[in-house]
Amino acid sequence: MLLERRGFLFMKNTHFPPSHLNCGDKTLNLTTPAVMGVINLTPDSFSDGGQLHTDHQLNTSKVLFKVEAMIKDGADIIDLGGESTRPGAEPVSVQQELERVIPVLQALAANFDTIFSVDTSSPQVILEAQRAGAHLINDVRALRRQGALDAAVETGLPVCLMHMQNEPKAMQRDPKYENVVSEVIEFLDCRKQQCIAAGIGAEQLLLDPGFGFGKTLQHNLALFDGLDQLAKQQHPIVVGVSRKSMIGQLLDVDVDERLIGSVTMAVLAAQKIQAAEGAVILRVHDVRETVQALRVLGSVN
Repeated sequence: MLLERRGFLFMKNTHFPPSHLNCGDKTLNLTTPAVMGVINLTPDSFSDGGQLHTDHQLNTSKVLFKVEAMIKDGADIIDLGGESTRPGAEPVSVQQELERVIPVLQALAANFDTIFSVDTSSPQVILEAQRAGAHLINDVRALRRQGALDAAVETGLPVCLMHMQNEPKAMQRDPKYENVVSEVIEFLDCRKQQCIAAGIGAEQLLLDPGFGFGKTLQHNLALFDGLDQLAKQQHPIVVGVSRKSMIGQLLDVDVDERLIGSVTMAVLAAQKIQAAEGAVILRVHDVRETVQALRVLGSVN
């Protein structure tokens, strides 16, 4: 059965992957690759920190304009983050994260009818984000921070669990694995089981291998090659490689020259996961270009 979305034609799989994700009062279509647009509300994110600020203050008008453009370009989800998790980043206070995220989320929810994800590990932010209009929790620490799992259960929202070795400040200090693919899958399975035991439905869990989070280039490439194994865990897979240092290392380019590499890897990830009968969400900075590339992919598949 052929399905049309954003002008793409894809063959519907009658088995796995799941066809949709319930996100509060919204439903995310997973029959084709979904695109998650990144909005960093921080002054120090690795790729675009400070671009939404004016005179060192977050500019809500700039955020609204950028989100409007992303939605017009085809983003299915808008992911908001108030804490930088780049390598070497210092943690921020809960109050600072709340002040960055919640007013912006309230303004966005009042102006746009789309799915909003909040990139946070803090239980207070998880709860306040749900009240402000969030539809998905995206946690780089996989709900390991004290109180985060209970907060996620209370919201009833779907959760993305990501693998990260160590904390952002120290995660790139000589990361080591015996077998990075099996260890990441084992970690995510353990976190998944703990979430299910706490009351989160298995159908509400997404998995993210955490490219660049406590991993060398070789680890990242091995993980990318193992995306089909991760897809067989029968949960939607979130892939975030956009503008990351792995692309910079492969191409020997700075962060502002990583567009082609980012889009190429996004398309390759979608191909690998779909070939394994998995559902995929691509977390990207460059929505328009990624959507266009997926349109080409959908036309030739």
